[in-house]
Amino acid sequence: MTDITTSLVTALIAEQFPGWADLAVTPVPRQGWDNRTFRLGEHLTVRLPSAGAYVAAVEKEDRCLPGLAHHLPVAVPVPVATGRPTPDYPHPWSIRRWLPGDTLEATAGLDRVQFATDLGTVLTELYESPTEGGPAAGRHSFFRGCHPSVYGDEVQTALDLLEGIDAAACRAVWARACASAWAARPSWFHGDIAPGNLLVQDGRLSALIDFGTCGVGDPASDLQIAWTYFQGAERRSFREAVGLDEDTWHRARGWALWKALVTMAGMSSPGHDDVQRRNLTAILEDPIVH
Repeated sequence: MTDITTSLVTALIAEQFPGWADLAVTPVPRQGWDNRTFRLGEHLTVRLPSAGAYVAAVEKEDRCLPGLAHHLPVAVPVPVATGRPTPDYPHPWSIRRWLPGDTLEATAGLDRVQFATDLGTVLTELYESPTEGGPAAGRHSFFRGCHPSVYGDEVQTALDLLEGIDAAACRAVWARACASAWAARPSWFHGDIAPGNLLVQDGRLSALIDFGTCGVGDPASDLQIAWTYFQGAERRSFREAVGLDEDTWHRARGWALWKALVTMAGMSSPGHDDVQRRNLTAILEDPIVH
């Protein structure tokens, strides 16, 4: 994995975009797993895949985000320019407009019920956006947008490894998730609706960022945040705002279960075990649907 530093990004800008070479390059405080992000001056950001597995997202976002920006009521990070690989950094990379706001996880004093409604409304707009030319769900989306059963082997392995959980209840949730399929036309999905990818300004949802795992298929995987962030009345407000049928919510619950189990079992990217155990409790105790 390439060591992506401020000096590397500064050199890439100077070589490929000399018109911006005098702008300061500073890493953003909260970094994601798939990419490293730096602020470029006051109005731009630089985003670089952290490994080869995430490179396909650069071209995909370059192609898809300008169109989606016209159909969504909040901002998305439309590309401004695309950098080419070099001997020092072997992947394509992108420059985007800086979007103001704080990530959801960094926002205090939020009306969480209102935010749940806002997010559900925006996702509904995403799911109703035209899909022509959008990439069908698959390996590029890490199978978000596909049927959750694609990760059935991982769920079984995690259940075999983990102790001290209600495995029977987990299997029942998973079986219900796998008992249906998306019957409507394929729709857009974001692929990673998580607090770090939601920006808040003046107490309201202002932007969706990081569309690296987006595509066209079943939107159920987007709804995991119902259990991983929202609680009680917030969860129900989100459910009401998004709508969608009960089977889709059962598949969403299955996606959330998969993520909690594989992270707790050490089979996924690093995560806080106590957070995932709390998520698992919410998944098992509050199905939202029946």
